[in-house]
Amino acid sequence: MDSFFSNPVTDWLSGVFTGWGMNPDAAHVLTAFIAILLLITVVMVLDIFLVWTERKIVARFQDRIGPNRLGPFGLIQPFADIIKLIIKENIYPKGVDKIVYNLAPVIMMMSVLLLWAVFPLSPILFGVDLNVGVLYLIGVGSLGTLSIIMAGWSSNNKYALLGAFRQVAVMISYEIPMVVALLIPTILSGSMGINDIVWAQDVWYIVLVPLGFILFLISATAELGRAPFDLTEAESELIAGHHIEYSGMKFGLFYASELLHTFTFGGFIAAFFFGGWRGPGAETYPILGLFYFLIKATIGYWLFGWIKYTLPRIRIDKMMDLNWKFLVPFSFALLVFVALTNALLADFVGSWIYWVGMLLSNLLFGWVTMEILRRRARGEREKVEGVQPVAEGGH
Repeated sequence: MDSFFSNPVTDWLSGVFTGWGMNPDAAHVLTAFIAILLLITVVMVLDIFLVWTERKIVARFQDRIGPNRLGPFGLIQPFADIIKLIIKENIYPKGVDKIVYNLAPVIMMMSVLLLWAVFPLSPILFGVDLNVGVLYLIGVGSLGTLSIIMAGWSSNNKYALLGAFRQVAVMISYEIPMVVALLIPTILSGSMGINDIVWAQDVWYIVLVPLGFILFLISATAELGRAPFDLTEAESELIAGHHIEYSGMKFGLFYASELLHTFTFGGFIAAFFFGGWRGPGAETYPILGLFYFLIKATIGYWLFGWIKYTLPRIRIDKMMDLNWKFLVPFSFALLVFVALTNALLADFVGSWIYWVGMLLSNLLFGWVTMEILRRRARGEREKVEGVQPVAEGGH
């Protein structure tokens, strides 16, 4: 298991502490603490600018200007919002469970920050290179589900509780196809380590398995609770869902967690389907790898914004039908198909035959799926039309 301590910067810093007379183990721990603090600081500062980016994206989609008063292009607006949230009164509604109520936003933010511990940001810049990194992402991501149910239950508000129940139901349901989608890069790379998956992408996996990418994108949108799957915050029904009773910086943590979680899923897209930090010159100049990763993650973040501000919200029953009647069986069938195709083309790995074979087989699978759906839709339409009552006079 590799870590930050294998790169020259942290080795140098540990050497400095050791040269000052510090015990090598203590220097190692202190270096790890500084690296963690630096990562959290960078991620939180990034989150501030995500607020500005989200507003600008929304403005462009809705033909508005967006933040433009405080600072150039409104860049200082997020800092004004932070000050406003900090100085707002901290309100406890009657009957809340204060311990659980206060822990919920902290756990929500923690669940997002912990995901960054295993992201390979460049060839030498990563927290921990776990050989079961995919399982780690799935396990830590489930903490967000826990925080939502904690917030809804502890708020002593029926709207908050209903919103939490609905969102948890969606998250648990759509987690199944999302996990299956993450298993596809695992099969192609032969490893569950995220850094290994990045290194294995001589050709981006979005080219080899575009259906896997589409499956992950749909499932991740539902997992994030963003439109068209934002049943938690169906304003006409539940106002703001699980965090309706939160004010001040506690609400700010929920809001910041949502934006950072979305960018983190953009990082998932970058690492699993767009080659992560890999790009021209990235292995020679690691700073380029960091630049490539952030650009790709930002593109993924923009895709989630595009979906959110374009598609209308769908009904809860339709949402569950989409998952259990289509995405779940489709995901398992796709996983088996990709595994068989990968095994059949194992002798050609690394050659154009493998790449073209994987792409064409994926497109074939998609075409067969569309044909099955088209025939089923036609059958359902004929069934409905066949039971229409006959008008008077036999017409």
